[in-house]
Amino acid sequence: MSQQKFVDRKEELGFLEERYKTDLAEFVVLYGRRRVGKTELLLKFLENKKGIYLLASTEGDRQNIKDFSKIVGRFIGDENLSTLDFDRWQSFFEALFNHKTFDAMLKKQKIVMIIDEFPFLIQSNKDIPSIFHKIWELIMKNENIMLILSGSAVAVMESEVLDKKSPLYGRRTGQWQLQPLHFSHLKEFLPYSLEELAMVWFVTGGIPAYLPKLSPKMSFWENIQSAVLKKGTYLYTEAELLLNEEFREPKNYKLIFKAIALGSNTLGEICNNTGLDKSMVSKYLDVLKSLHIVREEIPVTASRKFKRRLYLISDPFFNFWFRYVYPNRIDLEAGRSEEITELVKKDFSDYAGHMFEVLVDELIRTKYVLKQFSFSEIGRWWHGGEEIDIVALNEATKDIVFIECKWQNLSQKDAKKVLFDLQEKSTHVEWNNGKRKEHFAIFAKKIEGKEALRKNGFLVWDIEDY
Repeated sequence: MSQQKFVDRKEELGFLEERYKTDLAEFVVLYGRRRVGKTELLLKFLENKKGIYLLASTEGDRQNIKDFSKIVGRFIGDENLSTLDFDRWQSFFEALFNHKTFDAMLKKQKIVMIIDEFPFLIQSNKDIPSIFHKIWELIMKNENIMLILSGSAVAVMESEVLDKKSPLYGRRTGQWQLQPLHFSHLKEFLPYSLEELAMVWFVTGGIPAYLPKLSPKMSFWENIQSAVLKKGTYLYTEAELLLNEEFREPKNYKLIFKAIALGSNTLGEICNNTGLDKSMVSKYLDVLKSLHIVREEIPVTASRKFKRRLYLISDPFFNFWFRYVYPNRIDLEAGRSEEITELVKKDFSDYAGHMFEVLVDELIRTKYVLKQFSFSEIGRWWHGGEEIDIVALNEATKDIVFIECKWQNLSQKDAKKVLFDLQEKSTHVEWNNGKRKEHFAIFAKKIEGKEALRKNGFLVWDIEDY
């Protein structure tokens, strides 16, 4: 059923296996953005287990029950189950759990039941959370079953399944938000240098559905031209397709994405760029934040009441697509992919500089670098005309790390200057002054004299260290 390359996911599979091996009924919620690999993970987990994979649709309860009954009928070897006309979900599950064959299966081993794209059921019937709450309580919770509800609509899963106001709140025995693959796994898709792999990450992030679209036989720029900047290819239409699936009227969302991708990051700038009024933009931004596609940013040391917030696109692919594909659609539709690729090449160092900060932030959060520290807050800092790429701090230990990210090759002299300027800027950061333990770090494409800088107490990394 699955043809996508399966990479890593050891932690996620370990979590699912732990829940599977308990002596109790399990109710697990798995969710994450589209294309992140949820279905691949679930099918991998289901290998060598007794289980049923059910994919929901937007066709309504009656059709979904009919489709499910066919699959379940084949699973228990009773095709007659699919001929029965169930008008309610509860009737369907009562019939299944009362079936002699299914009951005998449950007595032998735990049965895994996966309902993928659960939000589609909610889309057709807003009472689905209440219905499944009742099914869990009355039919499943004392059985040898592992129920997994999975979904790509992150906002729906969080509000209708996981939120304390949901009827299903408190019933789950485990939950997991699936994230993109870590940067360290990109090498399993492409035989590139670490610098080129970082460039790939700046375009695709760690989305496992996108990486196989790039050919290991082509160079980075050949792949960008042929797989992203070419009419008719998967990645050329992907962002628009995702928006059309998520929103009924995606036009204004596209305007906002384009504005942010091209550098309009405050509410006022986005309004001026898009021509939309403030209340409308605020509403759209709230939706995008709830979907975890756009993030809101304030200085890492600022109060939560800080007003001048910045908005950034969280997803590397959306960032690249709206910066380079969407504004150039007329030329790309006319087959001018080679010319647009040359334009992207000229601007890419600026784009990569920003995305390198995003990558370093992720490497810190995943404890791939700066492992010796534990941080309570990580983020950018700015005040007046001063700005620091990343500041990571620990409220308990009073450690604070000031970090500059440079997508450049730096001589030892250049690196020293960057660190000197960083030390100067750090004096403007108001946070536990006089009590804090300060550390200074630099991340770059390549840094000469790393060891000498480290001996002087600086934290220094370049691509070779990853």
